[in-house]
Amino acid sequence: EAQLVESGGGSVQAGRSLRLSCDSSDTFYNFNSMAWFRQSPGKEREGVAAFTDTFSDLATVADSVKGRFTISRDYVKRTMYLQMDNLKPDDTAVYYCAAARRALGGGPWFERSYYDLWGQGTQVTVSS
Repeated sequence: EAQLVESGGGSVQAGRSLRLSCDSSDTFYNFNSMAWFRQSPGKEREGVAAFTDTFSDLATVADSVKGRFTISRDYVKRTMYLQMDNLKPDDTAVYYCAAARRALGGGPWFERSYYDLWGQGTQVTVSS
């Protein structure tokens, strides 16, 4: 069974940076899409950034993090990254990586049900 494992979370002050990693036990070529989501206490899980194509770096980023967060991946290492710069207290959440194996492609990229493989999450806390 394929697995995703996140790492890199932590506690930082506002304005600082963190880079999250998501290690996959399966090749990225088996995923139609990969994405990062986050969930704050009392809120719905929301999409942050997602790759929109299996074989390229085409990606979409949520408006709330545009210009601050960057998604990337290394096919050889089977690792996806989320570079988070200029962090704000509102970015505090548990961050999850996700992969879509069964979906036909085309999104919706930030719809939780589109993805069928999830990691366990990593906590990011940003203090003011």
